[in-house]
Amino acid sequence: MKKHNFYAGPSILPEFTKEKTAEAVMNFAGTGLSVMEVSHRSKEFVAVMDEAVALVKELLKVPEGYSVLFLQGGASLQFLMAPYNLMDKKAAYLNTGAWSKKAIKEAKFFGEVVEVASSADANFNYIPKQFEVPADASYLHYTSNNTIFGTKVDAPEVSLPLVADMSSDIFSRPVDVAKYDLIYAGAQKNLGPSGATLVIVKDEALGKIDRPIPTMLDYRTHIGSESMFNTPSTLPVFASLQTLRWLKELGGVEAIEKVNIEKAGMLYDEIDRNKLFASTVPNKEDRSLMNVTFVMAPGYEEAEKEFLDFATAKGMVGIKGHRSVGGFRASIYNAMPVDSVKALIETMQEFEKTK
Repeated sequence: MKKHNFYAGPSILPEFTKEKTAEAVMNFAGTGLSVMEVSHRSKEFVAVMDEAVALVKELLKVPEGYSVLFLQGGASLQFLMAPYNLMDKKAAYLNTGAWSKKAIKEAKFFGEVVEVASSADANFNYIPKQFEVPADASYLHYTSNNTIFGTKVDAPEVSLPLVADMSSDIFSRPVDVAKYDLIYAGAQKNLGPSGATLVIVKDEALGKIDRPIPTMLDYRTHIGSESMFNTPSTLPVFASLQTLRWLKELGGVEAIEKVNIEKAGMLYDEIDRNKLFASTVPNKEDRSLMNVTFVMAPGYEEAEKEFLDFATAKGMVGIKGHRSVGGFRASIYNAMPVDSVKALIETMQEFEKTK
């Protein structure tokens, strides 16, 4: 039976990425060695890192004056590194879910955190639109896509620099990088295996904070060493390069955005049509294109486990919702084929006929 992988992360990767990475595990760049066992300073791996950085800049149209890094520690370490490097005395944060809350917690170690708005009052099922940002804040931080709650945030129009956690929607839609002092993203949702973290940082935003910064936590350390200050995550970086090549071949971020809109649109249409299901995000404009969250409709709550078992038997993997929301979550990242989304829709329609 064909399996349809809807896991939220680590998640589905392009077949191209898996095939090329598997080949390199056995014989990397004609060396006769595995990509897992060559020096990160070998000319073969340096070429991998250089091309990966170049493709990130090309695909996201990164302007001059920004550095692209492949680090470790995931977004969770960036929750700390961002304020360590960029917060003077105050920073503004938009609270739209679990990952925003974690970022806020870490930022409080470095100064005053102003929570400009929150959707906690409705279990984060919407995105606050009207809020004021203090003019003396160093930046406004937000999470662009909320994997648990199924919402997305468009770049706020503010006069401050932006800092964004784009872990679950990086490369899924165009980004005006010039608006940001910092963008960071764990690789394990739309880029590669877990273990690498993409960072895009504005060079002139650094070096303005008086506090001493430990060597490993200073972005300038990694810029100066071209992501090689310590041994990078070689296999995840190699796999990420394959995904970047795949994305370029498809036509880039603009092309994949159209596919993502198509996939999400057909699934949301089915949720809204089907008597058995209901979206957890009532405002359509707030609905994520990457993580579609839904529950059983009123009157059908008792059928939740039955549908999960039914869908699992049909090859749907990883659709159980996060405990904070319940119900179901279909993560439909860039690598998710349209046919898999159609298979889930057909499963929902088949189950509807049993009720």
